[in-house]
Amino acid sequence: MKYVIIYWTRYGNNKKAVDYLAGKLGVKGEVQVFKTDEADPAALPEADFYVFSAAAEAFRVQANMRKFMKNLQNMNGRKYGIINTHSLKNKNWLKAMEKLLNKKKMVKVAGTDFAMGPECEKGEGLQEGWEQKLDNFAGKL
Repeated sequence: MKYVIIYWTRYGNNKKAVDYLAGKLGVKGEVQVFKTDEADPAALPEADFYVFSAAAEAFRVQANMRKFMKNLQNMNGRKYGIINTHSLKNKNWLKAMEKLLNKKKMVKVAGTDFAMGPECEKGEGLQEGWEQKLDNFAGKL
């Protein structure tokens, strides 16, 4: 299996999550990880699954990820998983991410979100049990 993970992070929480996920998926196959500014949305590497991970900011999917998703090309029928981090309890932006990827005719396989704790701005916002949540997410890919 081949996996491509695209993420955006301000404080390091999404980086921490995708690094953990990459380790889990690496047991199943090849994993490539890119920050949104390190990859071309019009020419992503071929993969069996694509994972997009970003925070919510200003009550929307973070701008860099939103722009990246809008500029994806040739993704018709490609499978994806999405991860969203946010600081508002019970207010994730998975549906907004899904809507952007559905416009690209991609096929959702998995999604998970993480409400950030008080240490979010220190890169320690992932709360207890986040690893198990990512283990479950990885199991679907």
